[in-house]
Amino acid sequence: MTAAPKMQREGRATWPDDRLVAACLKRDQQAWSALIDKYKNLIFSIPMKLGLYDDAADIFQAVCLDLLNDLPRLRESRALPKWLMQTCYHKCLQVRRKAEKQVPLNEENTEAASDSGDSSTLPDDMLVQLEKEQAVRNALSELSPRCEQMVCMLFFENPPRPYEEIAKELGLATGSIGFIRGRCLEKLKQHLENMGF
Repeated sequence: MTAAPKMQREGRATWPDDRLVAACLKRDQQAWSALIDKYKNLIFSIPMKLGLYDDAADIFQAVCLDLLNDLPRLRESRALPKWLMQTCYHKCLQVRRKAEKQVPLNEENTEAASDSGDSSTLPDDMLVQLEKEQAVRNALSELSPRCEQMVCMLFFENPPRPYEEIAKELGLATGSIGFIRGRCLEKLKQHLENMGF
C-alpha cells in the first residue's frame, strides 16, 4: 500500500461514525478500511474476554462480513459500536455452542455450560466495559501520532518499555518523556471529557 492511501485511511479513522458509514455506503474502500481499523480492537476484544482465543480471527471475519451485508440496514450510525458488540457476542455464542456439541459432556462441562447462560444479549457489565474501552481507543486516535504512539508504548505494552528505549524510538531526549507524557495524558483526558466519559 502506498503512503497516500494509508494516510487517507488513517485520516478517515478520526471521522465520526455517521461520516464513515456514509462513505462506506458509497463504496469508498479507504472508508471501509478506516472503519475496520477503528473497530478491529473492539471486535477482537470480545472473543478474547470470553476465552475464545483460537476462534477470534474467524469471529472477526464473520462480524466484518455481517457488517458489509447489514450496514445499509443500520438505522442510526451512532448505534454502530453497540451493533458490532452485540453481533460479535452472538458469533461468540454460536462458536461456543458448536464447540459444546462436539465435546462429550461430563459433570464439569455441564456446570460450565449452565453457568455461561443461554442469553443472547450482551451482559450489561461487559457492554459498559467494552464501551469504555472503545471510548479510550477513540480518544487515543484523536491525539497527535507522536502522543498516541507514546501513550500506547507507555501504558499498553507488556512488559513496559524503559524511557530510554521509548525516547530513542520517538527521537526524543529521555528527560523530556515525562513532560510530553503529561501533556499527552492531559489531551487524552480532554478528549475523553468531550466524549462524556
